[in-house]
Amino acid sequence: MANIVTRRNQPTAPLTRRFGEWDPFERMRELMQWDPFQDMQSRWFAGDVQQYAPTFDVKEEKDAFLFKADLPGFKQEDVEISVTGNRLNVSGKRDEEVTNETGSYYCRERMHGSFSRSFTLPDSANADQIDASMNDGVLTLRVPKSAEAQPKRIAVKSTNGGERAKAKA
Repeated sequence: MANIVTRRNQPTAPLTRRFGEWDPFERMRELMQWDPFQDMQSRWFAGDVQQYAPTFDVKEEKDAFLFKADLPGFKQEDVEISVTGNRLNVSGKRDEEVTNETGSYYCRERMHGSFSRSFTLPDSANADQIDASMNDGVLTLRVPKSAEAQPKRIAVKSTNGGERAKAKA
């Protein structure tokens, strides 16, 4: 049996901070939000260093693996695709626009810089026949599956029908 204790005239939230009281839960929340690397970035990287990281969609189809990435502003010659063993590497670089304008920017949010992404291909992938295309800023990679990995239809033979036909003859 449990004892139920009712206390009246006390604050409803036990974690509220009162003047002069130390709340260990509040202190723990402050520590969990602390990022030790935030201060280092401003010292190590002077200026506006932005990293460009395109997002990829990876889809498995019946006969291939399909990779798609949005690369707006990239040219075909700015993107490099390589395969080492079962590792697919996609990298690229987009340079910052050089302008000779005299005005001041109030906001610069368009990303520039280089990126590199790596994907581990399954054993069923045929890395020798990868097809890459770029259309309207969308990179599409089609990695076909090897012939051994593709599903095969096996015909079911009836052994009873053949024996009955022989018996009738």
